[in-house]
Amino acid sequence: MRFSIPSKFLLSCLLFLSTAMVFSQAIKVEVVQKDGQWQLTRGGEPYYIKGAGGDTHLDELVAAGGNSIRTWSADGAQEVLDRAHAHGLTVMFGLWVQHERHGYDYDNEAANRAQLEYFTSVVKKYKDHPALLMWSIGNEVDLFYSNTKVWDVVQDIAKMVHEVDPNHPTTTVTAGLDPIEVKLVQQQAPDIDIYSINTYGEVCIIKDLIRTAGWEKAYIVAEWGPDGHWEVAKTRWSSPVEQTSHEKALSYSSRYNDCILPDTEKCIGSYVFLWGQKQETTATWYGLFSMKGQSTEVIDYVSHGWTGKWPNNRAPSLDSLSLNNQQKGEDIYLTAEEMYSANVFASDDQNKIKYSYKIYPESVDTKSGGDLEKEPPAMPGLIKKKSQNQVEFRAPKEEGGYRLFVYVTDNEDKIAYANIPFYVNPRKEGMPQSTPVKLKTRKLSVPQ
Repeated sequence: MRFSIPSKFLLSCLLFLSTAMVFSQAIKVEVVQKDGQWQLTRGGEPYYIKGAGGDTHLDELVAAGGNSIRTWSADGAQEVLDRAHAHGLTVMFGLWVQHERHGYDYDNEAANRAQLEYFTSVVKKYKDHPALLMWSIGNEVDLFYSNTKVWDVVQDIAKMVHEVDPNHPTTTVTAGLDPIEVKLVQQQAPDIDIYSINTYGEVCIIKDLIRTAGWEKAYIVAEWGPDGHWEVAKTRWSSPVEQTSHEKALSYSSRYNDCILPDTEKCIGSYVFLWGQKQETTATWYGLFSMKGQSTEVIDYVSHGWTGKWPNNRAPSLDSLSLNNQQKGEDIYLTAEEMYSANVFASDDQNKIKYSYKIYPESVDTKSGGDLEKEPPAMPGLIKKKSQNQVEFRAPKEEGGYRLFVYVTDNEDKIAYANIPFYVNPRKEGMPQSTPVKLKTRKLSVPQ
């Protein structure tokens, strides 16, 4: 019996087959040394990583001049690789090696074998995807650890990768750069091709430190960004003082242009953090986007570092926020249920900006190593009056630490922000109501 096959069905089959063929062709990536300089090559061509940590906002990453993304695990890997490839991006593919600080025991050989078997299946499944750039074996497995056998486990995985996939190099990522760990990796995990570092306030010492530590091959700054919440000044009640979005933008710019980019001998690129948004100490500390997906001034500066060009519309610039005539970084004590005023100094290249304000209790769900945190809820009913760059609010009733957040947005979905910590003392019985402190205003010019 003969069957008549519809032409549309035939066309669908051909498209499926051609897509399958494309997505089964690996692009060879190598780490090579030429004229005393290390470089990454992809398909035989030099490839300097202008990367971002995260797998969202890929259109914006391409527009900013980025060429690669970094993941931490195999979760949703097929979809991530396919989207990256569709955008012309590569992927530093994370293999999430279990952490001792989460209860994993590296002396448990059965668990180590099971983990290795799982990673073997992952590598076999995705090794030929054209978006794959390299395998990242573990992220900060050295954080708060004591059992250095973890590097033997990393070696077993790296050796397996080299046996299964000859087309892509291996790396492992440490929390900061400790010369002792560099030596451990060299001695116990020789199949690691590239050393990768997550670093923030210390990014500018990496160039010298990695040489002092004796690492002779290439390295990547796998995560970098603002001053870490553990690196900044704190209030008397232990609230870390966050940089404004403008302060962060200047920081990202100088760290990339003055510290990462100049090391043409060993550094083969970097991944800026975080290309997305997350709660970590605050909801704004590390994300280059807001919860609503609005892009920040940091992206403008990162893009300028990658391309040498500014976007046509730059994000608003928020320089500072003062509260009760005190600046961010001072110990600001308020009285419960009293009225206070805060002032914002901000500007925009198109002079069309809107202000919004929220008060949050200080987060108590703080973790380490980027572990998942829960954002505290905003406190309703405290904002009483706002007029552009000034706000009047009533201090919360309960004693404790809080933050006043201000968000400044333009008419093209870009945002600036700042927050200022304050502490509420109990209200004395019979204490009369105060009037808000009136503050002067000034305009900030956007730096060029």
